[in-house]
Amino acid sequence: MKTTLKTIIIASTITTLFFTTTSKAQTTAANTWQFSIGPDGGIPTGNARLGSNFAFAGTARFQYGLSNSFALTVTSGAYHFFPIDKPGTTTRYESYGEVPVKAGIKAFYAPNLYIGAEAGAMLEFLDSGSGPTRFLLSPALGYANKHWDFAAHYESASTSLPNSHFGIAALRIAYGFGL
Repeated sequence: MKTTLKTIIIASTITTLFFTTTSKAQTTAANTWQFSIGPDGGIPTGNARLGSNFAFAGTARFQYGLSNSFALTVTSGAYHFFPIDKPGTTTRYESYGEVPVKAGIKAFYAPNLYIGAEAGAMLEFLDSGSGPTRFLLSPALGYANKHWDFAAHYESASTSLPNSHFGIAALRIAYGFGL
């Protein structure tokens, strides 16, 4: 998984460098607030894929435009990991959910195209109670216009415990409006 994350970061950096030298983006209005809400769907990675093969979420994001091409973000929501059967049995793994709380940036490198980076915490909720709180990093590539925001992102969550890493490779479709 570390190789996949490094590949995403390298590809994002190269894309950003290429586009920032050839165009000026003016997608987000400076000194304005926007709120967006929408569904996320994704494939669990790392330890999360052991008990689930699909995750679905609803997320909300506040965005504040610092300039015409740079914005601050605060995002939260709730992921549900749909459990699968334990191998060789008819018993399912325990159902669980994750609540991300993160803040970050959105940098538009071409008209309507952006690269995002957020960091925060991922809180786990199990059927039997609460689980660990994990450190969360989330890079994203997306397209946004006045009302719609489409993004491919990766949620990388881990603790200091060995073998505690898991993630979600997800797509977000959101509708936004100015505040």
